[in-house]
Amino acid sequence: MLDSVAAAVGDVPALLALARDAGKAWPQPGIGGTAALWELLASVAAVDVAASRIFEPHLDALAILAQAGKDPAGVDGAWGVFAAEGPGARLDAKTGDATILLSGLKPWCSLAPLLDHAVITAHTETGGRAAFAVDLHHPGVTCEEPAWIARGLQEIPSGTVHFSQVPAEQLGGDGWYFSRPGFAWGGMGVAACWFGGAVAVARDYRDSLRSAADRGREPDQIAFASLGEVDRILTSTLQYLGRTSALIDDGGLAGGDHRSSGGAHSAGTDGAGADRSAWSEALRVRGTVAAAVERVLALVSRNRGPAPLAFDGPYAKRMADLALYVRQHHAERDDAQLGALTLQGEPPW
Repeated sequence: MLDSVAAAVGDVPALLALARDAGKAWPQPGIGGTAALWELLASVAAVDVAASRIFEPHLDALAILAQAGKDPAGVDGAWGVFAAEGPGARLDAKTGDATILLSGLKPWCSLAPLLDHAVITAHTETGGRAAFAVDLHHPGVTCEEPAWIARGLQEIPSGTVHFSQVPAEQLGGDGWYFSRPGFAWGGMGVAACWFGGAVAVARDYRDSLRSAADRGREPDQIAFASLGEVDRILTSTLQYLGRTSALIDDGGLAGGDHRSSGGAHSAGTDGAGADRSAWSEALRVRGTVAAAVERVLALVSRNRGPAPLAFDGPYAKRMADLALYVRQHHAERDDAQLGALTLQGEPPW
């Protein structure tokens, strides 16, 4: 699979096909294979960060459907997860004659024109928000051409999608999408992708030092110290992810009270919360991994200098992709949520 991903870098339809294959075989979170799932996602990101942005939402959508009682074996096509909110954009779900109909705007819909279906959140008539499964090929769905000027994740543009009386199947009740433990698990799966990208950046750095040594230019103390710090950061982060995945599979992150949250999946999400213990751990995991990623990016970029950013295409792409992807983390706002939970007696210490 990883060789196939490497061969398909930049080819979104080919990567979507590989993601669909993965969805038929890879484990889902919370049922005994969380560590394996995260390792697979991280491994894809280590090959190509943008590829993980294709795999992760498809696999997350399948997990959401399964958690809603749907049989993933009967799910076809490529899926996305659209849970973001944004100023001036609102998607409403209203009861029609025979089904629920979605109308309005949804921002931050990555690859929507190339996907078949999506799990999407919308405002309900009762004043809450719920998740819905939708067919993106319905004539009432119109995808804007995104003005995507980012240098990172260039093949994964995110734009606004217009919905006009689009039939949808509700998944769970109001608030279910955000209150289920799987919301937090999915957010940690994204962090596993970030981690995989950082591992690849670290390997780039290690390999560059080896290559320089082969040419007679031995690393100096600064280079060794930076590589040692990168090793320490990645090793401790890997151990934390492994411990947390074991807690999930052992049922230790499956219960608790509903809490408000800033959302886990997409830039701009202002979700309505997740399981208390699961979500507080997701905040720790995501914050820890994001800090690790940003430190690795800084160390490697500073030590390697401008030449590989200017002339090494795969390295420059990886750095730009990962820097943009990790910005989905809400930084101090997530720490503020965690601080509030800590004050209420949530910490493991």
